[in-house]
Amino acid sequence: MRNVPKMEAEAPRPARSGTGGGEAERQLVRRAQGGDQTAYEELVRIHQPRLLAVIGGIMRRGEDVEDVAQQALLKAYLSLKRFDLRSAFGTWLYKIAVNECWDYFRKKKVRPLVYEANLSEDQVRQMEALPEDREGAFGHAVDAARRAEQRDLLDRLLIELDEQDRAMLVMKEVAGFTVEEIGEVLDLNVNTVKVRLFRARGRLVEVYRRRLRARRG
Repeated sequence: MRNVPKMEAEAPRPARSGTGGGEAERQLVRRAQGGDQTAYEELVRIHQPRLLAVIGGIMRRGEDVEDVAQQALLKAYLSLKRFDLRSAFGTWLYKIAVNECWDYFRKKKVRPLVYEANLSEDQVRQMEALPEDREGAFGHAVDAARRAEQRDLLDRLLIELDEQDRAMLVMKEVAGFTVEEIGEVLDLNVNTVKVRLFRARGRLVEVYRRRLRARRG
């Protein structure tokens, strides 16, 4: 392969539901396995929004997101002939991407710190409006503007969760994965995903409340 297809410099868009693309996507995979680089580039284009959303939600640093995304795409390409199509291509690709994120954290052995001062008074007031534990709590704000505001606040808090919980919340609430898809990517059963999502949401709210108490101290 001359070059791994570059990730486009654009904001992640909501991806269509499902990690698989049906028979048309399987045909693209077969063509790519046969050496058709155009087919692989099309697969990258299809999955780019979710790939960037997942990696970006876990990593939180722009330059690292690009590096990890390119590494995930390279690994996927080099392993493509061994992909047996028993799972959806998207599931396989996102699993590679999530593992790349965790490898990055293990190699760096650092965890960025988020300080109380990072939340302004306006952001604190906005955060108070967030629901706590209801299904889809962080994914169904009343309008696009409020979703953008809440996403910014959520980003600042997610970094304090452990990597797998952060990955699950990003996949569910930002990238729109179903619990079944998350289970496939992370090799967890559906009930485990549901329980961990519920607990992660609770921890996220507790992090916020702790910050709020510290600010009002």
